[in-house]
Amino acid sequence: MKKVLIVTPNWPPISCPDMHRVRMSLPFFGEFGWEPLILKINPEEQEGIKDTELTKTVPAHIKTWQAGYIPKSWTSWFGLKNVGLRSFLHQGKLGSEIIKIEKPEVIFFSTTMFPVMLLGRYWHSKHGVPYILDFQDPWLSDYQGNRVRGSLYQSWKYKISQSIASILEPITLRQATHIVSVSPGYVDTLLKRYSWLKPEQLTVLPFGAPQTDFAYLKKCPVKQTHFNPGDGYQHWVYVGRGGSDMDFALRALFRALARERQQSPQKFSNLMLHFIGTDYAPIAQATIEPIAWEEGVGDMVREHPARIPYFEALQCLLDADALIVPGSDEPAYTASKIYPYILAEKPLLAIFHQRSSVVSVLESTKAGTVITFETGAEISVILEAIAEKWLNTLPPATPITDWVAFTPYTAREMTRRLCEIFDSKIHVRSADFSP
Repeated sequence: MKKVLIVTPNWPPISCPDMHRVRMSLPFFGEFGWEPLILKINPEEQEGIKDTELTKTVPAHIKTWQAGYIPKSWTSWFGLKNVGLRSFLHQGKLGSEIIKIEKPEVIFFSTTMFPVMLLGRYWHSKHGVPYILDFQDPWLSDYQGNRVRGSLYQSWKYKISQSIASILEPITLRQATHIVSVSPGYVDTLLKRYSWLKPEQLTVLPFGAPQTDFAYLKKCPVKQTHFNPGDGYQHWVYVGRGGSDMDFALRALFRALARERQQSPQKFSNLMLHFIGTDYAPIAQATIEPIAWEEGVGDMVREHPARIPYFEALQCLLDADALIVPGSDEPAYTASKIYPYILAEKPLLAIFHQRSSVVSVLESTKAGTVITFETGAEISVILEAIAEKWLNTLPPATPITDWVAFTPYTAREMTRRLCEIFDSKIHVRSADFSP
């Protein structure tokens, strides 16, 4: 059995998106000839929502090591709270010990604590082990910088982090054996940014669909308190981030709903729309409800902006009467977020840019109704499509999903593809890709 050292600082019970790729892959690594070795950080030292159910999904036989850290009380006075940075040296030392004892064939970084990825270059130089990077979000990007909310301090803090990223990203990538990314947009950006990167060094690999999580939840349901599925109302639910890039899809939906309700008020008298976990900021603020009030349907919309535990989020999908997914106006927006909605097996409406991978997934699997728009499209056109394909057919029908077509999107299949990358890089030295 070949071994892979996986650096993923966030780990259950922390309910954090960047650890789910690894967590969902754990049941399948052995099937494809790999033993995962997990290097993590103490969850009690990390900020964020905790979900104890997540720990029950980690197989008991998985080997894990927990790195130490500099106490926050020593560093908070000059603004350093990030546990990834506070544990950087500890991870470096512990990782070297693991490499000496376990002798992994490859190292895989799957985290959005991007500076930690610099350890790959260190371990490669010291131990000769190739390393692979997982880009789930941009490290160096001006996309978020255009949307920074909050104080001047927060804005300057973001600018400083991006300045550091402009230095560390190329240093880290230059010796990387391979890079996987959830989005083709990130791949294109990196290839344009660094002329010395080769297309064969990068692979688009979305998160897999969490089938095992839904199987677990159906056996052991959890309680969600955001709506009562037995109160006589029709509850349409979205769980996930909001943002100004979703304004177009949301306004089209709300405007269509306002018009149809005006024409047939009784038809929509018992309908409620819920938007849950829409703001990842420490002090979450409603961003979708105000749009609903502007479009005349605020009384039908409830927003719970704070993030909620992972399994509670999935339970909300299972308890809903129908699911709605407003898409980004960014064409590169990826498909991974749609998988839980498909697995919930509920009537599903998705409103996405026509070049988003979400569209091809829904069309190939027949898992829901998808309304598409192009950049610069008129809301009136999308409004008509929403009314015709969704609102005029109430109650919406549960789709008959083509599960064979869905197979390529499962966590097992994504793990198989990841292990193929590991296999191909065992005998490849990072220096082979250097200019």
